[in-house]
Amino acid sequence: MNSYIKLLFTAFCHIIFWVGVYFFYTYFLGYGSLNVNYVNSFSWYLMPSTIATSYFFLYYLFPFYLQKKKYFLFFLYSIYTFIISNCAIILSILFGFIFLDASDKITVIPLTKGLPFIVFGVYMVVLFSIVIGLMLFNYLDQKKTEDLKTKFLQTQLQLKEQELKFLKMQIHPHFLFNSLNTIYGFALQKGDEAPEMILKLSNLLDYILYQIEKPKVNLQQEINHLEDYISLEKMRFHDSLKVNFQKDILTENIEISPMLLIPFAENSFKHGKISNGFLEIDIKLSVTDNELVFTIQNSSKNDVNSNVGIGIENIRKRLQMLYPDKHQLKIQDKEATFSVSLKIQLKDF
Repeated sequence: MNSYIKLLFTAFCHIIFWVGVYFFYTYFLGYGSLNVNYVNSFSWYLMPSTIATSYFFLYYLFPFYLQKKKYFLFFLYSIYTFIISNCAIILSILFGFIFLDASDKITVIPLTKGLPFIVFGVYMVVLFSIVIGLMLFNYLDQKKTEDLKTKFLQTQLQLKEQELKFLKMQIHPHFLFNSLNTIYGFALQKGDEAPEMILKLSNLLDYILYQIEKPKVNLQQEINHLEDYISLEKMRFHDSLKVNFQKDILTENIEISPMLLIPFAENSFKHGKISNGFLEIDIKLSVTDNELVFTIQNSSKNDVNSNVGIGIENIRKRLQMLYPDKHQLKIQDKEATFSVSLKIQLKDF
């Protein structure tokens, strides 16, 4: 339906334009003449050759030769078109002189323009119509290009949203599986810490099930749940775990994507290696108005790929979508330590 309306509107615009050209001919040819009927009738004879020449240039020569950079053929066919159209214009003028009856042409001048001026006037109209047509085509092409760009960007955005949603969904079973393993270990030991552990786990599950759907959460929420997770792991490891968590937050009310820091800690606890009787983990978080810096380091035995889990790869992809060109993620696997350093530019986010 919309295409049909557009077609009718386009046809209407063309008709209005050529009606305007007709009135221009009547003014151009009849200026100073009192034989109005003769001038009006004579103007009709010029319309077919004018319309045919204009449309031939606009809809054939320009799109098939000039736009395709076939300059020689365009120049050659333009000459042919000029010769043929010139003949058609002259024949139209002659037919007008022969077949139109100007009964009072002895006493009244039928036309005030000679043959050269009439031909010149027709080509001026042709040139004007071509210029107007090219300007319109250029505008429509630009609009079409912008529409295509907009649709492409919308499609890309939808794909990114779907991929991001998929990555978020991966966090649920992955994190839940590890946490349930921890709870299972305490249940077997029948430890007194189990109720507290279940409460903290409940808070964490509430966070990953509901807060993760939000595009941003307050940084303090992420820190609180990170500390809950550390507490859970401390209960599990007992005296074989040493965690040093340093915070230097100079700016309040900073928002980041949810579950952005916790997977790094989870990776350290899951893939870190006990060295000299301890699993040592150092965590540092500093926040200013413009930048967030998060580093985490754990003891390791330099086992190839042992410290890179699903969580790290998941976060790497999320960072590329959420903070493109606004983050730096460095992973170092040394002989005795494994470290991750994350920097995020907070400005403009």
